[in-house]
Parts: sequence; structure tokens; C-alpha cells
Amino acid sequence: MLPITYNDEMKDGSCPIRHVLSQVTGKWRILILMALEDGALRFGETKRAIGEITQRVLTENLRGLEREGYLTRTVIDGPPVAVSYALTERGVDLVERLKPLIYWANSITTDVKRSRASYDKKNS
Repeated sequence: MLPITYNDEMKDGSCPIRHVLSQVTGKWRILILMALEDGALRFGETKRAIGEITQRVLTENLRGLEREGYLTRTVIDGPPVAVSYALTERGVDLVERLKPLIYWANSITTDVKRSRASYDKKNS
């Protein structure tokens, strides 16, 4: 078994697997990474590519991904000053590992919707 089980010696949250997964598996972070797959985007372009995300939430997630080394932030002198974001080698590697999961999720969407409808019908 993978070493993902919590034990009393990990009170400081030092489980490396939990730490890494918690930083990259959030709903917005995966979408941000996928939006940057084809190249650098400015902040506004990233926001439009993702859709229903607030500026504050996008900023927080971009900072988190930059802190963990998955993307870089580049300030472009203006006027106006612009900021762009691009995947690092680590980010590209992560996107390649996420793609099979994303393709799988896309392929089962219809079945999941049917399962939800069936469940809701039985449990309403």
C-alpha cells in the first residue's frame, strides 16, 4: 500500500503524498493547469479560459501553484503592465499525468449523470 495513512508521528502534516495532492487536486487548480497547457496566458485570458472563477480565487490559486513550482509568473512592462503565467517543467509533467484522468472523466460524464438521476429518483 502507498504510504498515505495518517499516523500520530505526522501531527505537523508532513505526509508528503497528502501535501502534494492537496496542492494540485483542487477544482480550480486542475482547470488552471489545463488552461495553461498550450502556452502562457495573461491573467484575464486565464480567467476567461476557466470561466466561473472570481478574481480573488484565481489569484490565490495562481499564487499557490507558483509557490509549489508548477507555474511561473512573468511581469511584462507596459504600458499597461501585464502579468502572464506559464507552466514550468513540473507543471507540464503534472498536466501530462492529469490528462488520462481528464479524458476518463469526460468519457463517463453521461453515465455519471444517469447514475445521479437514478439515485435521486430512488432517494427522493
